[in-house]
Amino acid sequence: MAQQYGGRFSPDGQTRDHRGGDQRPPPAAPARARHRLESRTKWITIAGIPFLLGAFWQDPTGMVANLLGFGGLAAGMWMTREGLQAEAAYDARRSARRPAIPRKLFGGVLTGLGLAVGAWAPDALAGAATIGIAGAALHLLAFGADPMRDKGMEGVDTFQQDRVARMVAEGQGYLDGMKDAILRTGERRLEARVNMFEATAHGLFDQVEQNPNHLTAVRRYLGVYLMGARDATVKFVDLYRQTRDPRALADWEALLNDLETNFAARSRALMEGGRTDMDIEISVLRDRLAREGIRPDVAALESRDDPGFAEWLRDLDKDKAPR
Repeated sequence: MAQQYGGRFSPDGQTRDHRGGDQRPPPAAPARARHRLESRTKWITIAGIPFLLGAFWQDPTGMVANLLGFGGLAAGMWMTREGLQAEAAYDARRSARRPAIPRKLFGGVLTGLGLAVGAWAPDALAGAATIGIAGAALHLLAFGADPMRDKGMEGVDTFQQDRVARMVAEGQGYLDGMKDAILRTGERRLEARVNMFEATAHGLFDQVEQNPNHLTAVRRYLGVYLMGARDATVKFVDLYRQTRDPRALADWEALLNDLETNFAARSRALMEGGRTDMDIEISVLRDRLAREGIRPDVAALESRDDPGFAEWLRDLDKDKAPR
């Protein structure tokens, strides 16, 4: 089957498909947030392999202790890795709730227990306990603590945010279904086209996650429209694999273009609506201050490090001045 060739490092910096057309490389879908320390858990697990190998040259008690030690260490690193992924997702969002389970804390406890059990000996209980405590302390120093407070949640309806999380997860499921279906065509250009649509949809996801009150306005986009796009993609793939019908391909790409345009327009509308709401709130507050005889000192604002805000205040005065 013909495949696209070329790419970002080709002489013309473009991508060509099997029909000879030039295609600019579309933006890739946003990748999962990755913590910079996530790879450490793998190396620490590998470092515990001597526990596993040495178990087979021990007496039954020592063998069980070594196996439990390696198991505790591996479980602790797995839990720590999950905690690092949760922390990366927490850091990537402007507003986020703290993780429900302190996974890194539990990972540190399991790591300390694994080291203590692995070093256990009938005549060295105190030494094994010391090694376990030291291991847990070093785990805390190496990976840090879990986020323990909500971030940017002031004035946010947590119930509405939970609904947004469920809708976003549902929408992502439809996008994953589209990507799985398009893989059956074996054409990278079509896979890239779906990735570009996913990136546009993620822009709308970000907007509604930042302001859960917008959920009602975008509910159809996260549910009905994405479900329809997935179903249309599955039917297109079934037909295209058998017939390679260019008309079916053109109709499917036109559908994605329309959806992409609508998703992008809705994202811009939500952004503009948020700015309008802020302007209204500030304008109302300034009217109240004016009725109380309080006037912001623009000169003082200009003398500080925020001249842009002072300029914005003067613009508001111009807009409110009688013409």
